[in-house]
Amino acid sequence: MSNELAAEVAVIGAGSVGIAVAYYLLKDYGIKNTVLIDPLGPMSLTSAQSGENYRNWWPHPMMTAFTDNSMSLMEEIAAQTNNRINMTRRGYTLVTRRNNPQDLIDDLYQGYGAAHSSLIRIHDGTSNASYVPPVSADWSTAPEGVDVLLDPTLIRNTFPTYAQDIAAVIHIRRAGSISGQQLGQFMLEKIREAGGQVLRGKVTAIQSNEPFLLSVDTPSGSFSVRADRLVNAAGPFFKDVGQLLGESMPVSCVYQQKIAFEDREGVIPRNMPFTIDLDPQQLSWTEEERAILAEDPQAAKLLDLMPGGIHCRPDGAESGKWIKMGWAYNTQQSDPHAEDPVDPQFPDSLLRAGSKLHPGLQAYIGRLPRNTHHYGGYYAMTEENWPLIGPMKTKGAFMAGALSGYGTMGACATGALCAAWMGGGTLPDYGRMFSLERYDNNHFVEDLISMKDKSVL
Repeated sequence: MSNELAAEVAVIGAGSVGIAVAYYLLKDYGIKNTVLIDPLGPMSLTSAQSGENYRNWWPHPMMTAFTDNSMSLMEEIAAQTNNRINMTRRGYTLVTRRNNPQDLIDDLYQGYGAAHSSLIRIHDGTSNASYVPPVSADWSTAPEGVDVLLDPTLIRNTFPTYAQDIAAVIHIRRAGSISGQQLGQFMLEKIREAGGQVLRGKVTAIQSNEPFLLSVDTPSGSFSVRADRLVNAAGPFFKDVGQLLGESMPVSCVYQQKIAFEDREGVIPRNMPFTIDLDPQQLSWTEEERAILAEDPQAAKLLDLMPGGIHCRPDGAESGKWIKMGWAYNTQQSDPHAEDPVDPQFPDSLLRAGSKLHPGLQAYIGRLPRNTHHYGGYYAMTEENWPLIGPMKTKGAFMAGALSGYGTMGACATGALCAAWMGGGTLPDYGRMFSLERYDNNHFVEDLISMKDKSVL
C-alpha cells in the first residue's frame, strides 16, 4: 500500500454504524470505492461492548419507525445468511410493582401511533386476548405488538422466577438479541469483496472538500486519503471529527457499565426475555456498609433512591449458562480520551438491585465467579437522546452517530438513512428529523428532551 489512498467515500469510524453506512452505500447505490478509517480496527471500542439487544418500542413514533426499519433490515440479513447473526426474538419484558401503570400503557399507545389498536393486547383476567408465552426464540414466528400482563396468575405461571411482588409485565414482542459482531463481520466481508478497504489509523487533520484530504497516522507511518465525500461515524469521538471540520457537534459521552458471568446456580431461565425492572431501587446495606459508602462522595449516591432500568438476560446458546446484566444509571459526562471511569463497586450494586427482581441473584452477592466480565462503553448522545444522521454543515460531509446505547439495534437503519442522504434516495418520514434540521424546531426538541428518560432503558 502506498502512502496515499483515493476513495469516493471515506468513513471515519469502523464500528457497527460506520460499517453499516459503507454497506448500504454499496448495497443500495453501488458505491464500492470506500475506505473505513479507525485507529482500533473494525468492531472495536463501544461496538465490542454492546449489549446486543434490540426492540421497537420507544415513546415517540418516529423512533419506533426507525427501529422497526432497522429490524426489517436485520431480518433480511438473517434470512439471507441462515441466521448467521444469531437473531432471537423472545422480546423485552418491562416489569413494575404498580398494579395499574396506566402511564406506561399510554406511552405504548403514543409510541405505536395509529397502529396501536391492532398491536396492544391487555391481559387482565377479563379480556379474551390470547397470550403466546416466549417459549420459542425463532424471530420469524414471534408475535408482533405488545402484551400487557396485569393478571397475577398469568404473570406467576409465565415468569415464575420473577419476584412475587411484580404486578405488571409489558411484553414487547418485536424485540430480542443478535450477534452484533457477526452482523458487522457480514457487512465488512461484502464491503471488502466489492473493493472497499479498511485503514487502521487516526485521522489527525482534514483539508478542503474538493476533494477532502485526510491526514491519517497509522502504525506504519503517515497516510493521506483523498475522498470526494466523508462520513463522521466516529462514535465517542464524533465531536473530534466535527472539530477537524470546524463544526461543533451537540454530543456528549457518558460511560455505562455491564457485567457478564456464568450463572452456575441456574437462577435465570434460558428462555427468559430481556427483562428490565422499571421501578426505582433503594439498595439494602448493613450499617457498616452504609458508613463506608458515606465516606466516599462518589459511592455515597448508592445510599439514595436509585433509578430503575436494571436489566438482565441469558447470554449465548440456550444450552449455555452465561447471563448479562446492566444498569445505565450513570449521568455524569466522561471524556473518552481519558482512562475509562470503571467503578469497582458497580457489580455489587447491580447484583443488589437485580436481586429485587430476580431473588435468586442474591446467591452471587459477594460471590461472583472469578471469570466474571466487568466492562463498559461510552454512550455518545445528544441531549434529547436521538441520533444525528445526515448532512453536516460542511459540503460533502455527512454524519451517522449519537446512537446512545442503541447502536447495534439502530446500525442498519442508520446506514441506510445516511446512504440515502448521500445517494439521493428517498428519505423515510423520520429522515429529516434525525438530522440537524430538527434543531430548527425548538418545541419539537424540547418535547423530545422531556421524554428522554423513557428512551434509555
